[in-house]
Amino acid sequence: MVHKSALDPLRVLAIASQALGFILIFVLGTILESPRPWQGLTLAIMLVVALSVAVARRYRNNRLQKQRDERRERLLSDDEH
Repeated sequence: MVHKSALDPLRVLAIASQALGFILIFVLGTILESPRPWQGLTLAIMLVVALSVAVARRYRNNRLQKQRDERRERLLSDDEH
């Protein structure tokens, strides 16, 4: 059985970046007279980080699945001999 860590770094990064982004959007709206371009840039950065985390998670899951499949194949081939 695979041990799942209680603290997933990708999940922490995703949550922290989104929280920081929303706080920054709110702060920009209160301190700037024309915050829209900066809020848009902040939102774009938030989306890039979210997509990067999704790609990293997909890559990690695919790599783990490949390792499990290779291990299963080795075990099956060892049983046959």
